[in-house]
Amino acid sequence: MINNEMTERDLQKYLKERFPKEDTSCDWKEMKNLKNSFANDPHKDVVSYLSGISNMEGGHLVIGVVDGTLDIVGTDLSKVGFDKTSVIHKMLEQCTNLPEDGLYVEEFITTDTNKVVWVINIPKHLPRRPVIAHKKMYQRRNDSLIVMTREREEAILHEDLGHYDWSAEVIPDATISDLDEEAIKVAIDGYCDRYPKRAKEAKTWTVEKFLDKAKITKNGKITRTALLLLGKEESVHYLNHPAEIVWKLQTGEERAANIFYPPFLLSAVELRGTIRNYQIKIFPSNALLPTPVMKYDQRSLLEGLHNCILHQDYTRGERIIVTESADCVIFQNAGTFYEGKYEDYVDGKKTPTQYRNPFLQNAMVNLNMIDSQGFGIHDMFENQRSRFLPMPDYDKSTDKHVIMVMPGQVINEEYSTALMENTSLDLTTVFLLDRVQRNKPISKDARAKLRDLNLIEGRHPHIIISRKIAQITHQEAEYTSLKGFDDQFCKDLILKSLREHIRLKRTQINELLLKRLPDILDERQKNNHIDYLLKQLRKNGKIHVGANKYWELGPDQQSTGKED
Repeated sequence: MINNEMTERDLQKYLKERFPKEDTSCDWKEMKNLKNSFANDPHKDVVSYLSGISNMEGGHLVIGVVDGTLDIVGTDLSKVGFDKTSVIHKMLEQCTNLPEDGLYVEEFITTDTNKVVWVINIPKHLPRRPVIAHKKMYQRRNDSLIVMTREREEAILHEDLGHYDWSAEVIPDATISDLDEEAIKVAIDGYCDRYPKRAKEAKTWTVEKFLDKAKITKNGKITRTALLLLGKEESVHYLNHPAEIVWKLQTGEERAANIFYPPFLLSAVELRGTIRNYQIKIFPSNALLPTPVMKYDQRSLLEGLHNCILHQDYTRGERIIVTESADCVIFQNAGTFYEGKYEDYVDGKKTPTQYRNPFLQNAMVNLNMIDSQGFGIHDMFENQRSRFLPMPDYDKSTDKHVIMVMPGQVINEEYSTALMENTSLDLTTVFLLDRVQRNKPISKDARAKLRDLNLIEGRHPHIIISRKIAQITHQEAEYTSLKGFDDQFCKDLILKSLREHIRLKRTQINELLLKRLPDILDERQKNNHIDYLLKQLRKNGKIHVGANKYWELGPDQQSTGKED
């Protein structure tokens, strides 16, 4: 934590480094007599600055220093009647709508001159609730305090009420001793990998400075993000949340389970190592020998885990669940996709503009755990494609959970390998055709795109790959089986059979046609289609129902012998 016992010179140096300039989030004030400066002079006192800074993005008010030089003059607390703890109540009393969460005072007393300096940490206003002091609303404009403009007031009053960053909250009672030393070392290495130009300097920083620079702590204060990523297991109680990742193995009769706790920076890697991963063989048609690939791509597994940690809706108080089966790994976290749909990120062109947990996101980017450009899902899909395996999907997701399935087994090897080898198809098209192959739904726009490219046939929901793709993927026989015989052929077959056998029961007609209808239809759908064919023939007078519900040729067909 911050060393609050410093000489006057050391304190001035520390404050200059931490608060290098006055702006919308910071102000330096002498206020030698804090009693007179606290709430007695509108536009110039402490509570006015509380209002002005909170009504921007929050920040700090440094009291007891000379404006412009940060020379230490100290502030007199002998007659104010409150200390750094009890003053919080005074601030809340004097400033309407000032948030209590994140409002605190750091007190420094110089060891050589006994001067007192206060640094007030001022939280940002709550959505649509401007902070009021002296019955006025203030704001910062550059380094000046002014009465709030109408434009700024409108901006606050129309803010989005829906977002709350759980991950950014400070845990007042937690200290740096609640963080895991090994996790901090790994975090520094991750930061240096992410920012190689800063690596040499970063390795000279104190732990406290590093944590602030990496945006894991706030001015030395431990955040929920710090405890999630770097916290000791025994310190999780500060979160008041079951910060757990549950791993379950369900493969036939084999069952196993384990629970992983913070620091998630380390435990996510440990969990990844628990997942059974071994080589499987794929037989690309353009290779003489089988290609050995790992069942799961290690980077994709870690990406899935990190996505769960990042995007979890922690306000729901749920655990992250990872379920491993014989042919896939399923990742589940609380919440929904925060911006857009997962399909939007497949081609790597969409960049998210916002996150559910922006503070946590910043920290994970800085520790090289994730990227912030929207490439994570794209890279997982590319890794599956390069290894000739089916694409990940989020089809099991609900309005309460995001659920990603990572396949580790080829469903139709010949189709998959041929499709992935065809480099003329972009990743999004491969992804959509992969879904068609696995009988998974695709959107109306996606169907239109594939149909325009002559890549699919059939009517929704009975979509099949086109003859063109069947030939590319060497699935000609499967294509014919899926497509079945057309309606005219089936009608001709009914009429031909009736001429040969005079009359047929419905069960006999079913036996004649069921095996010739598209395999993509289930038995009920095939029966419905036979109903349709019989109805069409009957409507045109080709057939009718005779005695004992036997189907017979119509009079015209009996006399002319013509086929439809």
